[in-house]
Formats: sequence, structure tokens, C-alpha cells
Amino acid sequence: MLIGELARASGVTVRALRYYEQQGLLQPERTSNGYRRYDSGAVTRVRNIQLLLSNGFTAQDVRGFLPCLDDGEVSLGPACPPGVAAVSRKVAALEERIAELSAIRDRLVEALTGNAATPRQPGVIARHPAYTRPG
Repeated sequence: MLIGELARASGVTVRALRYYEQQGLLQPERTSNGYRRYDSGAVTRVRNIQLLLSNGFTAQDVRGFLPCLDDGEVSLGPACPPGVAAVSRKVAALEERIAELSAIRDRLVEALTGNAATPRQPGVIARHPAYTRPG
């Protein structure tokens, strides 16, 4: 199939497909007139690339999944052993970011309540009297 056909079949833009090729994620054949030609498995590959990108992976991270991109829907778990390192790095980065955001939230709650010693239930933000509506 040609690039426009792949774009329609996979639900991405031609520009995205060219980017994936530039990043080494897609390797189309070239026809004698220079057109890109993709096999039928390219649709699965592109959908898997999109899935990984939508889960916060970079194009560089997706390269770790290359051996698994053509095998049906890619799994973020053990079903794709080459991707395990990328998933582990992503989880560690998310945990670090969650800790940073939690610390910021705690400082903001302390600023609103004016009392750092007030115990706080997880997920509940204490309200400063100046920021509440009269009942």
C-alpha cells in the first residue's frame, strides 16, 4: 500500500508516517518511481507506535519495542521483553514526577491552611477560610 493508504488505514497523517520513517520506526520499500510502499503489517506497526507514544514514550523509547511492533497489539509488559527496560524507565520517571507533584501539593495546602501540623487525608485539600464561600 502507498503512504496515503497507510495513513487512512491506520488513522494517522502522512506527515506522522514520514516522521516514523525518519526515526527508524518504519522501513518502507521504494518503488521504481520513488514512492513508498508498505506491506499489510505496517498498519499494526503504526497502531502500536501510536499506542506507545500515547503512553508517554518517545520515538527513541519506541525503538526498544521494534522486535514486537508487528506482533498484534503490543504489550507494555513481559510479552515484549525488549521493551521491559523502556517501561521500567518510564515507571521510575513517573514515580519521581508524582513525588515532586505531591510535595508541591502539600506545600500549597500548607499555605492555604496556614498550619503545617494539620493532618491531611490523601486526596482531600483543606480549605482556607478566605477561599470558602459563606454557608
